Amino acid sequence: MSDRQPPRRRVPGPARPVRPAARGRTGPGARPVRGPGGPRPGTPKTIRLGSPRPRLRMVGVGLTLVMLAFVVRLVQVQAVDASTYAGKAERNRYVGQVLAAERGEITDRNGVALATSEDAYDITADPTMFAPDELKIDDGPEQAAALLAPILGADQEDLVRKLRPDNPSLRYVKLAGRQTPQVWKQIKDLKAALATKSETDRSTVNVLAGVFSVPTSKRVYPNNELAAGILGWVNAEGKGSGGVELQLEDRLAGEEGKIRYAQSGGRLVPTAGSTETPAVPGDDIELTIDRDIQWAAQNAITQQVEESAADRGYVIVQDTRTGEVLAMANAPGFDPNDLSAADPRTLGNAALQDAFEPGSTAKVLSMAAVLEENAATPGTHVVVPNRLHRGDRLFKDDIDHPTWYLTLNGVLAKSSNIGTILATGQLGRTQAQANKVLYDYLRKFGLGSHTGLGFPGETKGILAPPDQWSTSQQYTIPFGQGVSINAMQAASVYSTIANGGVRVEPTLVRGSKGPDGRFTPAPEPEKKRVVSQKTAKTLAQMLESVVDDEEGTGTKARIPGYRVAGKTGTANRVDPATGKYHGYTSSFAGFAPADKPRVTVYCVIQNATRGSYFGGQICGPVFKQVMEFSLKTLQVPPTGAAPAALPVTFKP
Repeated sequence: MSDRQPPRRRVPGPARPVRPAARGRTGPGARPVRGPGGPRPGTPKTIRLGSPRPRLRMVGVGLTLVMLAFVVRLVQVQAVDASTYAGKAERNRYVGQVLAAERGEITDRNGVALATSEDAYDITADPTMFAPDELKIDDGPEQAAALLAPILGADQEDLVRKLRPDNPSLRYVKLAGRQTPQVWKQIKDLKAALATKSETDRSTVNVLAGVFSVPTSKRVYPNNELAAGILGWVNAEGKGSGGVELQLEDRLAGEEGKIRYAQSGGRLVPTAGSTETPAVPGDDIELTIDRDIQWAAQNAITQQVEESAADRGYVIVQDTRTGEVLAMANAPGFDPNDLSAADPRTLGNAALQDAFEPGSTAKVLSMAAVLEENAATPGTHVVVPNRLHRGDRLFKDDIDHPTWYLTLNGVLAKSSNIGTILATGQLGRTQAQANKVLYDYLRKFGLGSHTGLGFPGETKGILAPPDQWSTSQQYTIPFGQGVSINAMQAASVYSTIANGGVRVEPTLVRGSKGPDGRFTPAPEPEKKRVVSQKTAKTLAQMLESVVDDEEGTGTKARIPGYRVAGKTGTANRVDPATGKYHGYTSSFAGFAPADKPRVTVYCVIQNATRGSYFGGQICGPVFKQVMEFSLKTLQVPPTGAAPAALPVTFKP
């Protein structure tokens, strides 16, 4: 039996009577009397809220509609119209520009720069970035133009027209070409200052945000007028527009490149990436010209043209063995650095573009034909009267004289027109046959054809077929009237004689150097025998008499220590303005040393109006000055042998 006692049950006692609340009890501790079931006095009235579920449903529906609108718009942007918006963003964000290729240099034969390029910038703009909806102002182009005009030296209204084009979608205009780096830096600094200020001052608008630059280059001619007629010039668009610059444009210009990059507010976004096709530089061109000889030639012809008050003049210096042109000078000239100050009549290269009647310098062609055809020898006697009647004309020499008793050599030395007519008459049994033979030799020497230089605007002169020669031309062409040539053709004639009768096609370009730095020589010039070596040597001896013999017309061309072969020329000049004869063409052509030729020099002065107009008097000294300088520059030693001293006259 367990010791534990069972729990005691609690027996409820009799119920206690409920005491009624004391009524009217006063004093501390008294409680208010309240009726059964009613609220206590002072208790706030309870407000019952409606059910929250309807409201939650409305908010949920609203949020759902908003989210649905976003989803629809997102689907439209990213899926339905994705390419359209991407393209629009691409156009507004990315800018494409052309990268100008560096133009090749032009140098002389020794590598001295004659035409080079310096860094420059094309100032460009995106007109869409000046629109009112872009800048939030209406006069963006006007404000930008006001800032740019004094820097660029441009017309303000012209800039406004470019920044507000008729085509509202136009995205590229060039405001100014080939500006110096200093100009672009000034614009860039101003643009950056406006951009910085606009970030802190909402009233400031960066009106230059749409202005950009494209790296390019500016053509510079460090020697100013020197060789300008050969070099030509580059126009405002950077294209060759004359001379070698035009002739070799494709090789000098190179190939343009392209770049496309992201921009924002006119600034490059470096993290957005870019695509670039690099530009390919142009080739460097090495000419046959020697700068020092070119300077001597240009200086000499300029002085003589001024002293003679002539219209113009030109000098050509050629290597007799290679055909290379060592100098080609024109006076007056022009400065290709500043074409605005140039006289339009001086632009170009008159030595190649002028066609003129050569006069007596062409008599060497007649003598070459006579000797080569064995129609006469240097000692053949020629009786020269004061007048000669042929066809419908009466011919005379440049001076009145008694009957001359000359050798064929003397005819050339004294430059007798009548003697030349008589000599060439021996080329055929009839005058027509003689004309045909002479014509063939003129063609072989290069008359009536381009020289082979391929120079822009070069004339081939005028040489009609012999069956079209007028009655007078049959007798004037032998002494250089009635036929037209350019100065390079004439120089080539004398170089052909100096080269033993072999014509070497003239050249102006020695070679080119590509971007890889490799030099490529120019093709070998064409060579063609015109007369025999014997004939050429005899002609050289006859030409010496013109200079060395006291009876000769070219004594002013003598050079101490050197044997000089040369010929004077004084021809009636055809005025290009009227087409009629007016004034004279004065000339001198020759080579040295006569017994071992190295250099040919040909000088022409057109329409000398002060002092003498005879070729020997005004062109002989120019020949001497240029030839002396050339021989020293090329280090050609003086001649040791005495001249042949062929007889000029004979006793009847």
